[in-house]
Amino acid sequence: MQFPQTPQQHAQLPLFEAFMAPGVPMLDVPLLQVPTLAEIAESPWSNEPEAFSELSLRGAAGNCLNLLAPILRELSQDTNDRWLTLIAPPASVTQAWLRDAGLNREGIILMHPRGTQSALELTREVLRLGRSHTVVSWINSLSGSARQQLASAARIGDAQSLNIRLG
Repeated sequence: MQFPQTPQQHAQLPLFEAFMAPGVPMLDVPLLQVPTLAEIAESPWSNEPEAFSELSLRGAAGNCLNLLAPILRELSQDTNDRWLTLIAPPASVTQAWLRDAGLNREGIILMHPRGTQSALELTREVLRLGRSHTVVSWINSLSGSARQQLASAARIGDAQSLNIRLG
């Protein structure tokens, strides 16, 4: 609704012009290019999920586990005949924590690397074997090459790889 201007009122400036110095021209900023429906329909689309995903959590360990619990719970409820495998989880991920978080412990395997084997090597091998629908690893520093190796092993084993980085 507009009211007629009285002589005492000043014309209202557009929002950003009010903050600019007098005499400074406004910049021409290109508008965001939004694709058309035809362009979207023609673009390639894949229904296949990514073989490798990574989640970075920062904060107190207990808070991070509380954020992670619903994700692991959902993965543990998978009706697939294969395992949810947790590799090198933090010490606070115990059988008691799994139970308290409501995870289906009958479909979960907890594994830790042994001897000179690294968590990356163990994760890659478990993914490649294909006995798990999802392999969740806790590896804090992964190079691009390591990510590619995990994605490739996951595709070979028809599995999903989820790496959790705790800050």
